[in-house]
Amino acid sequence: MANSVYVASAEGFSGKSTIALGVLDALGRSGERVGVFRPIARSAVEPDYVLQTLLAHDSVDLEYAECLGVTYDDVRDDPEEALSTIVQRYKHVEAQCSAVVVVGTDYTDVSGPTELAYNARIAANLGAPVLLVLNGRDAHSAAETLGVSQPRTAEQLGHIAHLAVAELIHERAQILAVAVNRADENALDQIRETVHHVVSDQLGLGDTPVWAVPDDPMLVAPSIRDIQDSLGATLLRGDPTRLSRPATGLVIAGMSTVNALEHLTDGAAVIVAGDRSEMLLASVLADQSGTFPSLATIILNGPFQVPEVIQRLLDGIPSTLPVLQTDRNTYQTAVRVMGARGRVTADSTVRYERALALFERSVDRDELLRALDVSHTDVVTPLMFEYGLVERARSQRKTIVLPEGNDDRILRAAAIVLSREIANLIILGDEEPIRARAHELGADISAAQVVSPFDPELVRQFAAEYALIRQKKGVTLEQAADTVTDVSYFGTMMVQLGIADGMVSGAAHTTAHTIRPAFEIIKTRPGVSVVSSVFLMALADRVLVYGDCAVIPDPTAEQLADIAVSSAATARAFGIEPRVAMLSYSTGSSGSGADVDKVRTATDLVRSKAPDLPVDGPLQYDAATDAAVARTKLPESEVAGRATVFIFPDLNTGNNTYKAVQRSAGAVAIGPVLQGLNKPINDLSRGALVEDIVLTIAITAIQSSIAGGV
Repeated sequence: MANSVYVASAEGFSGKSTIALGVLDALGRSGERVGVFRPIARSAVEPDYVLQTLLAHDSVDLEYAECLGVTYDDVRDDPEEALSTIVQRYKHVEAQCSAVVVVGTDYTDVSGPTELAYNARIAANLGAPVLLVLNGRDAHSAAETLGVSQPRTAEQLGHIAHLAVAELIHERAQILAVAVNRADENALDQIRETVHHVVSDQLGLGDTPVWAVPDDPMLVAPSIRDIQDSLGATLLRGDPTRLSRPATGLVIAGMSTVNALEHLTDGAAVIVAGDRSEMLLASVLADQSGTFPSLATIILNGPFQVPEVIQRLLDGIPSTLPVLQTDRNTYQTAVRVMGARGRVTADSTVRYERALALFERSVDRDELLRALDVSHTDVVTPLMFEYGLVERARSQRKTIVLPEGNDDRILRAAAIVLSREIANLIILGDEEPIRARAHELGADISAAQVVSPFDPELVRQFAAEYALIRQKKGVTLEQAADTVTDVSYFGTMMVQLGIADGMVSGAAHTTAHTIRPAFEIIKTRPGVSVVSSVFLMALADRVLVYGDCAVIPDPTAEQLADIAVSSAATARAFGIEPRVAMLSYSTGSSGSGADVDKVRTATDLVRSKAPDLPVDGPLQYDAATDAAVARTKLPESEVAGRATVFIFPDLNTGNNTYKAVQRSAGAVAIGPVLQGLNKPINDLSRGALVEDIVLTIAITAIQSSIAGGV
């Protein structure tokens, strides 16, 4: 039977889907095969966005249709028959999974018994304990606008907890835990203590876990796209990537232009009557100006068209500010904007990651897994490995420099890294446009330090150091001053002088541009002759190390030996017990030729360099990884059949193999991770995704925390 949990709330707008996402993420990272189930959906026609969001998580491999129970109409027609159908469909999901996250109803309309009681009956019949989500905000307050509302006191939440838990108990549902979502950040401890006293002492449920997740208005504040959908508006002009930015204020520009400008606020949606061309122009210019707040959007309302001459004037202004257009009147427009709510969905990456980060900081993951009785497993899934990387990086909180502050992917990744507290960040570039662009993207990088590579004091310091390092090459102080303003050199100098612990670059630069400064400045570790790389290949149940797949085209036997020793050290640094296979087209002594001899010589060199390191070669890939083949070809080998580190004879073989495994076996390829340098510098693929950048930052932070580097 699956270790299931039923996430239910006592009222609407509690944010229980965010809590469900956090629980799903925790289970997925523990190695469970997780399923999701929605017992009651709003419609059989319209997609359920909560279910779609949960199904998008990497740990879930189920189809949408099989994860649905019934609709509200089914419950109204026959509650008992609906319950029977729910149980039947849930059992189909349960049979495929080791854990299931069930998300209760949204308080839309269930007639007959109270909705919480019906949720309790479902949970009891599914055998799933309830994680009760309480709303830390006043759900019935009309004051909630653009994510801002009045908080409930600890006493109010204690009273609600008493009523809700008592009803769940009455319907014979088991209580797993209570999570107060959107809680007052200034009263978290008081809220936890009050609710815990009610549940554990007054209601006699023992030491039931109680968590308080603070309110984050950015999770419920509507994005510009949410507002556009609510209004049915069209995007008249502007950058579509800015539609993900949340609107945190509303300004109705009904005054004269001079007076209206004084009321603009950062992140505001500005409603302008469609025939007020002067206010439209003033708002666009204000957003462009460094002396006025950065706006979220302009909404032109009313049955008016922007005159051609005004459009031509706007065409000459380099503005990316989204301008929406709706035929609604001012009152209708304002009401719809104020009523719009943001949603955590899989395609809103920043908000999705922000929600997970908030859950991680607020909910004790180990306590949650103990409550669910999730046992330890020796299997290491990609999600588990990635979670381990993030946790290790978070525990060290190193400082990483990102030279490519003008790349949107870097800014989005930086927001995730900062929200999850993976590392401290220094972003290189012109501070004002970088922070403005991050605002436009809805990426919160306020905790990052933004440094100009032309900062005169740092340029002088770096130039003096670089000229000293390169004096044998005849580099003058003037030449050094020019060189270190290049972002790759500037970032590398920060690492060299201890201002940053590591550097991640390459999203917008070539590999050579990224790592050449490291060769000149940071240099290789003692005893290592070459800088090489590995990919951490996360398969379905384990993680392997492939080297070198990115740096050295045709290594000599001596270089191959160095790559093997460095790769073993990297494996050990990331919790992988190294057993090194030196790969070739021949196994053991069965083959001959220059290529095989090179691998054979390299294997002997590895044994002399690292006598305690399990290594064997030459080995064919199947003999290295398949125990049955190994028993036939090299039965006495301690590496054959169980290798964890695979050293390829050349770049052509390594690069093609890692890509073949990545695409054909569905492996997650993490890297390349550079090794052999005194301090960590890592190169990104120019096609790197945001999540790739986040993981590379975590890896770099871990490398910097290891004595001697890797």
